[in-house]
Amino acid sequence: MADQRALDEVVEFTSDLIRIDTTNRGGGDCRERPAAEYAAERLAGAGLEPTLLERTKGRTNVVARIEGTDPSADALLVHGHLDVVPAEAADWSVHPFSGEVRDGVVWGRGAVDMKNMDAMILAVVRSWAREGVRPRRDLVIAFTADEEASAEDGSGFLADQHAVLFEGCTEGISESGAFTFHDGAGREIYPIAAGERGTGWLKLTARGRAGHGSKVNGENAVTRLAAAVARIGAHEWPLRITPTVRAALTELAALYGVDTDLKDVDRLLEKLGPAAKLVEATVRNSANPTMLNAGYKINVIPGEAVAYVDGRCLPGGEQEFRDTLDLLTGPDVEWEFDHREVALQAPVDSPTYARMRAAVEAFAPEGHVVPYCMSGGTDAKQFSRLGITGYGFAPLKLPEGLDYQALFHGVDERVPVEALHFGVRVLDRFLRDA
Repeated sequence: MADQRALDEVVEFTSDLIRIDTTNRGGGDCRERPAAEYAAERLAGAGLEPTLLERTKGRTNVVARIEGTDPSADALLVHGHLDVVPAEAADWSVHPFSGEVRDGVVWGRGAVDMKNMDAMILAVVRSWAREGVRPRRDLVIAFTADEEASAEDGSGFLADQHAVLFEGCTEGISESGAFTFHDGAGREIYPIAAGERGTGWLKLTARGRAGHGSKVNGENAVTRLAAAVARIGAHEWPLRITPTVRAALTELAALYGVDTDLKDVDRLLEKLGPAAKLVEATVRNSANPTMLNAGYKINVIPGEAVAYVDGRCLPGGEQEFRDTLDLLTGPDVEWEFDHREVALQAPVDSPTYARMRAAVEAFAPEGHVVPYCMSGGTDAKQFSRLGITGYGFAPLKLPEGLDYQALFHGVDERVPVEALHFGVRVLDRFLRDA
């Protein structure tokens, strides 16, 4: 079991990593190298030989391997990203890059997404070095750049250019799973991610006849684009129940003592109450307009107008997504993928999932572990190119009233010290015999 020093170090490392500003605005100006060097130094202090890799100067990734005791076992990838989304200091109760520890809570951007998990990995690995522990299977530890944008400088680069470092890896774990979800009725649910919707970020372009704003214009690009955006925003996508979502609905229905009626999923979700939040975003494809760009003067009708849409596809749902976008955009608006990544599914009856469940239950016996599908995506998408099946497993025991999912990319992102301690204990138990 992780020692006291590991519990102290996970707090120290989380705070230190938050203080290293690795803001990724998506324009290529992020520099993860200081955080990568920090992680590499601590891995080296545990007797490992970390490799630092860059596609673009300053966009640094770290990879190291821990040799397991069973050479016949497949290797496990344990990965976390080093970059974070932007934060406006004026909106926060504490400075987002202070890493302040106040009243038993670590504050700052990355506290849950996902420098906390990076710190847990480092703390566990270092505790093993002190104890002389080796895991059953080889572990490949990876800290990546650029997850909060395209991942081209991070996991995409590693998968495409450095596949040899991940030789033997068949499964992986990373963010967004095994956290406490309080249902408001006294139950603690721990969802483990066994799937992700695919990413379909879209660029819509409408073209028309430029002209004076005072004249009649039946070929107005802004009007054409606005109509298409309105249709996309109002569209009701049909239900699509994947195996992971079916497993989630089945286990949640059993927990709440209701029938698993997949013929009326919307009604079933109503019966699940607050717990429906764990699955409601993953029973359909989705497309949300997010950005508009048109014109340069109020009395000039532009010849072109552009919009961006955040689309997400369930496994097996991309053709439906494409066909629907063709219909919704119509003949006057073109669309293309600005960024695209695959949807993922992982088995919930695997030995690895069972070990994750057992590790959570060992330290949260009052909890109820269920599978779920992420509405968004992670670096597991890029690593899937190497045949690696990804799970979301970054354990945290959270108090009631702290909305974990709302903290992702939100204001006043923070994580309790006790949650970090729980995460280290659970991760340590799982990784020893994973």
